[in-house]
Amino acid sequence: MGTHVADLAALLAYFVLIGAIGVWSARRVQTMGDFIMPRRFGKTMMVFFGFGAGTHSDQAVAVAAKTYTSGASGIWYQWLWLFVTPFYWLLAPAMRRFRALTTADVFELRYSRSVAMLFAVVGLVQYSVTIGVTLKGSAHVIDASTGGLVSAEWAIPLMTAMFVAYGAAGGLHAAILTDFIQGVLTILFSFLLLPLILNAIGGMTAVRSELPTKMLSLVAPDDISAFYITMIAINGLVGVVAQPHCMASCAAGRVELDGQVGFMCGALLKRVCTIAWTLTALAAVVYFARLPVGEVNPDEVFGLVAHDFLPHTLPGLLGLFIAGLLASVMSSCDAFMISASGLFAENIYKPLVPGRTDRHYLWAARLATLGVVAAGVVFAYKLQSVVDGLEMFWKIGPAMGIAFWLGMFWRRMTAAGAWASTVTAFGVLLATESTWLASQLAKTSWANELGLVGMRSGEATVSLPWQMACYLLSGITAGIVVSLFTAAVDPERLDRYYALIRTPIVPGEVPGAPCELPPGVEPPPARKLIPLRDLEVLVPSWSMVAGFLAGWAGAGALIGVFVWLLR
Repeated sequence: MGTHVADLAALLAYFVLIGAIGVWSARRVQTMGDFIMPRRFGKTMMVFFGFGAGTHSDQAVAVAAKTYTSGASGIWYQWLWLFVTPFYWLLAPAMRRFRALTTADVFELRYSRSVAMLFAVVGLVQYSVTIGVTLKGSAHVIDASTGGLVSAEWAIPLMTAMFVAYGAAGGLHAAILTDFIQGVLTILFSFLLLPLILNAIGGMTAVRSELPTKMLSLVAPDDISAFYITMIAINGLVGVVAQPHCMASCAAGRVELDGQVGFMCGALLKRVCTIAWTLTALAAVVYFARLPVGEVNPDEVFGLVAHDFLPHTLPGLLGLFIAGLLASVMSSCDAFMISASGLFAENIYKPLVPGRTDRHYLWAARLATLGVVAAGVVFAYKLQSVVDGLEMFWKIGPAMGIAFWLGMFWRRMTAAGAWASTVTAFGVLLATESTWLASQLAKTSWANELGLVGMRSGEATVSLPWQMACYLLSGITAGIVVSLFTAAVDPERLDRYYALIRTPIVPGEVPGAPCELPPGVEPPPARKLIPLRDLEVLVPSWSMVAGFLAGWAGAGALIGVFVWLLR
């Protein structure tokens, strides 16, 4: 087949190990709680789960592709979350204290069942998109790294069959166990190519001397500007809570600290890998410029580098690389698939078909995985560019994230306001996707001065950061205005919601019904930072402040290291 026996052996060993874990985990899944939210993991496992669920090879493809065409500023296609990462330390305890199985449970308590079902539908669409993007990007790498031996068209169904098999059987328990192994392989996948290509071109000295200065800048005024970086970071913070697997990343640990350490430190580990992806792509610009290879497809840069170096370096390295690539796909898609299936079973199917056994709903969740993944596979085949798909994923979550954040800090936010903010944000998003609107704006001097309009594939488009600003501001405004003119949420419901946020998890606490305090547990009194009746901004503990500052220190250190490497 054109591959070394050592490469095949590495792949076979990976498949056997992951399959064995899936079978073993399936025996431990008896209830919906076991399948969706097994609260039994410590800090190390949660770090690798946070890293594995949030890191997949299509991100390496997108970062490498953007870096190959735009320079070092392409790193922001994943570092958009860098300035969001410290907030994970603050968010994780709240998500754990909700004692929920899915984020839709939280929306149901705060607003109504209709808002919960709206979130579930948006979440299913969101994860169909992101599974499709993940499969598409990974298929490009497999195709290029094997020299076309395994085409992208065949790679997509092969990868899908693997993560569906053990994920549908073992649920989140299997996902977290396999993410430890797959996290190690993903780190290997991220850093394996960098020393090889740097050695071939003459190190970072060659990168600095042979690339234009603008390609070594973290900010590209004509493409990825400071405004661009600011807006995608704000968009990311608003949208992260609306990613259904965020609940699992924060709440699958034994206590709150497990989720805090896992969610923030796992994310920071991913930011380190992003540096490797960016430097590999910068070195690839120099490497391919020296070869008569013609035009290189940016989506295939990562795979082409693997194809050119790994088979000639050491037998088995290409197999390890592909195993790491598959690991990054499976560790993310299994978490997405399970979170999405939980949304369907708990928040759509169970309300419509009540009164069945827990085992019945468990099988409904398992069958739902097939529908979500099937939609993702269809999207993968339709998707033209990994970068385009990634940008589409960024835009879906914030529409529901607005309702989450306003509801968390403002008691006056209503169910009608939640619907209004979501529908308005999606409406403005669709309007700003219109090429007709963009072409009309392009005719005005003020739109061109503000950089409101850009060009893509020869057509005028509303620029991404301005598009985000429009749908975020319109969604927030609609939510506030409609809430002020509609009936307030029942005070008893609100008191239950805010009491959960204030009440810490007790070690050994036995999970009960979703979004309910255990018997005998009394919530502490509210200590408000802003003493206004309708605002719920609590005084943070010293551990909250210390972890938040540590997150910013980690983000600053990563930026400093990356700038030092470039200069």
